[in-house]
Amino acid sequence: MKRHGDPLSDLAVEAVRPVAMAEVTLCADPGEPRAIAQCLPDCADEMERMGADYDHLHLSDRIAQFETAPQFVVAAAALG
Repeated sequence: MKRHGDPLSDLAVEAVRPVAMAEVTLCADPGEPRAIAQCLPDCADEMERMGADYDHLHLSDRIAQFETAPQFVVAAAALG
């Protein structure tokens, strides 16, 4: 597993490039990690079902409470 992130900037979405990260910190209330934990098995199931066709999934596409939060993306290992 690799961790990547997009820096906050004024760049257009198309111009932002992910950077490798040594650490990821979630500043969250108790419900947010629980919601993420419930979604991750679904991401893994979709990866297995789609095989090489799987690209990525945005948590906000699955859980409405994350629609206005910074994007949490589960991407295929091949993309890292």
